[in-house]
Amino acid sequence: AMEREVVAAFRDGDPDEIMSSAFKLRVTREDIHTLQNLRWLNDEIINFYMSLLVERNKKEGYPSVHAFSTFFYPKLISEGYKAVRRWTRGVDLFKQDIILVPIHLRVHWALAVIDVRKMTIKYFDSMAQKGRKICETLFRYLQEESREKRNQELNVSEWTLHNMEPHEIPQQTNGSDCGVFTCKFADYISRDKPITFTQNNMPYFRKKMVWEIIHQQLL
Repeated sequence: AMEREVVAAFRDGDPDEIMSSAFKLRVTREDIHTLQNLRWLNDEIINFYMSLLVERNKKEGYPSVHAFSTFFYPKLISEGYKAVRRWTRGVDLFKQDIILVPIHLRVHWALAVIDVRKMTIKYFDSMAQKGRKICETLFRYLQEESREKRNQELNVSEWTLHNMEPHEIPQQTNGSDCGVFTCKFADYISRDKPITFTQNNMPYFRKKMVWEIIHQQLL
């Protein structure tokens, strides 16, 4: 039955048809079609999936998670802290366990993860691109946020910034699965689980994500 639903979602139809709406976000049939094999995921899919992770992690037994929108990082680097200062209204980042920052590098998706508990900022890239500068930018953002919201300096020496190396995390073997890798990195990390999936899991993950987005519920 689930397989049939996924097949139906991939059928031709009105590209603007709303397939799912929640978290003030809407996913259309056209968006869902980016989950077909070998297609690039778009912002709508990534943002909706990140919101599903945040929602799931409100349950007991999960770390608390905040996920920034895919539009956060470009705004931060182009306009600076002041432009994103209000993005955390009503959210104390320093009371979260994990902060997910999806990163869009023109034609590639990656993920930065701020683990407030461990005081680490890690960069996860399924194509082994370097993210040291991204980690540094996010640390500067956190410093500003800490000064602004709680009048407190972050101690640089207490924090670790780390670019995950190809031998540490699974790598993609094609040019199209980076978005799915990004979502699944976020999924496993937000459950405090070791990252055990590989490229071979991608076709299954894509179908599973279609079902999860349509039903607004993670399996």
